[in-house]
Amino acid sequence: MSPRSGYPVKRSTRRSASASALPRVGVPWRTAKQERARDLRYNQDYLDSVRKAGGEPVQLSLLSPPEEFARIAGTLDAFILPGSPADIDPKLYNAPAHAKAARPDLKRQRTDFALLEHALAAGKPVLATCYGIQSLNVYLGGSLYQDIPSQMRDPLIHSSDSDHKDAAHEIRVSGGRLAGLAGRRDVRVNSSHHQSVKKPGRNLRVTAKAPDGVIEALEWTGGPGWVVGVQWHPERMPRDPLAQKLFRRLVSEALLARNSARGSEQAGAKPRATRVAMKAPNKRAISGRRAGRGKRK
Repeated sequence: MSPRSGYPVKRSTRRSASASALPRVGVPWRTAKQERARDLRYNQDYLDSVRKAGGEPVQLSLLSPPEEFARIAGTLDAFILPGSPADIDPKLYNAPAHAKAARPDLKRQRTDFALLEHALAAGKPVLATCYGIQSLNVYLGGSLYQDIPSQMRDPLIHSSDSDHKDAAHEIRVSGGRLAGLAGRRDVRVNSSHHQSVKKPGRNLRVTAKAPDGVIEALEWTGGPGWVVGVQWHPERMPRDPLAQKLFRRLVSEALLARNSARGSEQAGAKPRATRVAMKAPNKRAISGRRAGRGKRK
C-alpha cells in the first residue's frame, strides 16, 4: 500500500532498546469530546489491558498538530483502534446516511486512517475493536450496515439499552489467527454496536460470524503485519481467556516487529520511510489506496 500524503516517519525515530524494554502500544482517544473533557472512563480499559499483557500503553491525542502526531506514532510498536459512540461517515463507502446513524467524529476518523496507513506500510500490528473494525474495513474499501435492527433480517440483539451491561451472544470462529487463539469454534462475546461490516474490504478475511450472519472478526492478509479486527470489546472482558490472548498476542507481535526492524537496521538495510497521513479521509483517497448504537460502543 503506497501512502498518498502525510508526514514521513522514519525508523530512526524509534526509542532505543534501553529507553523502553516494553513494546509501546498506541491507543487513540475514543472521541474528541472525551479527550477535551479528559474522560478516561472507557479508554482506561484498553490501557489496563495493554499493561496486563506486558506492554506500555501510550494514549494518542486526536487533537495534536500533524507533525507532533507523526513523530509520536513513529516511536510506537503497535496500535489499538478502540470503540466509539460515533459512526463512520457513510460517504466514505458511497452510501447515503441512515436515519439512525450517529454523527461521525472526523478527528477520530482521520486518526484511525492515519494510523492504519502507517501500520500497514511499516508492518506494525493492530488490534481493532468494535468501531475500530468498522474503521479498518472502510479504510480498505469495504462497506457497513448502518443500522443492524432495520437493515438485517431477524438479527440478534447486538446492543443493550444499559450503559453498564453489554449484550452477549455466541459467535462461530471459522479460521485464521483467531481460531488459533480461541482453540474452539464457538465462543461467547459481549456486544455493544448497531453497525457492522457489510462488504469486507480488500485483503480482509472473515474469521468469525454471529448466528444471524453479522461479521464478528476480520484479519488482514495483504502483508506481513498482524492485523486483527473484532466486533466485540475484549477490553471489557478481563477474565475471558480469548480476550487475554488477543492482548498478549498484540504485545508479542509488537515486540517481534520492533526486533525485526532493529535487526534490519543493524544488518545495514536501508530503513523504509513510512508516512502518517493526517488529512481528513475522503472517498477518492480510500479508493486510490485499496492496498449499535450502544451507549458505550
